[in-house]
Amino acid sequence: MASYSIQKRTLASGELRYKATITVKKFGKIVHRFAKTFRKKQLATAWAKNQVNEIEENGVNSQRTTSIAELLDLFMSEAHLWDNTGRTKQYVIRMLRDCDIATVKSNELTTRDLITHCQNRKAAGAGPATIYHDVAYLRSVMKKAKPVFNIDANYSVFDEAVPILIEMQLVGKSQKRTRRPTEGELDKLREGLKQREGFRPNGSTRIPYLDILEFSILTCMRIGEVCALRWEDLNEEHKTVLVRDRKDPRKKTGNHMIVPLLGDSFDIALKQPKQSGRIFPYNSRSVTAGFQRVRNALGIEDLRYHDLRREGASRLFEAGYSIEEVAQVTGHRNLNILWQVYTQLFPHKLHEKQQGA
Repeated sequence: MASYSIQKRTLASGELRYKATITVKKFGKIVHRFAKTFRKKQLATAWAKNQVNEIEENGVNSQRTTSIAELLDLFMSEAHLWDNTGRTKQYVIRMLRDCDIATVKSNELTTRDLITHCQNRKAAGAGPATIYHDVAYLRSVMKKAKPVFNIDANYSVFDEAVPILIEMQLVGKSQKRTRRPTEGELDKLREGLKQREGFRPNGSTRIPYLDILEFSILTCMRIGEVCALRWEDLNEEHKTVLVRDRKDPRKKTGNHMIVPLLGDSFDIALKQPKQSGRIFPYNSRSVTAGFQRVRNALGIEDLRYHDLRREGASRLFEAGYSIEEVAQVTGHRNLNILWQVYTQLFPHKLHEKQQGA
């Protein structure tokens, strides 16, 4: 039995698109599903009805091909895939849906197509690391075409294309960040954030920027993790807190971790008013937005809130903690990433360590 549905979506440009999805069931189970997108609802409906009639008369062709655009639509409409896809990957897939490469047939994708796409993206101002995400996420979707949607896709083309794209310097890894705030910059930030705490536009909630800044450095937590901490997960006896669903590329959910609250971080947490279930009941984007406004007003360049995580990890190393101990704070499973990406030691700190020995 075949049926169809029409979904309306809005592009970033504001234009409307209508996606017609055909679903084929056998004994109550979905055996096939495919889709096509149109500019007009009437066209989507007419195509969908025609497809349903053809399937009812002739059955389903077990070997199917489709455009990359339609394959991306299928991926986005499959809840079990899309709901478990990260925000960055979702953004890239939506962007690819509106690129020229999306018009290519799934089983006809060539290395030349990928090179052209990467060249176009580079001409538009995208860097090698950004373009690499295009290729990696398209590869991920095409890998699932056959087993999930029974669609033929030339997935093997990436084995040939990626080395060539790297050689042409069209794709590459992002540059390692080494930025840490200086003591002078931190002093300026503290003063600026203190002033911002007293400024509440339109009666908005007062955000304790200073406490959150210090807590972020001391705990090496991401701002999203800080703002999600719950009172019920705070262990006052052991001075630890449970960080739920900590980011891990291999495990999206359920990656809970008990983290020690070192230094003054435990006292900072305790002094927060218990006005909700969360210790810091604020929108993480509002916190970073306030930080960015103060940073920009002070003229501090190339400093991101996430760099505070590197600052905290580096301080722990400078204090003499081992890499395994630091990982207990930062949550890293891969110690190599912790050392290479989240650590930037100040050479002059070695003198202080020797003097304290």
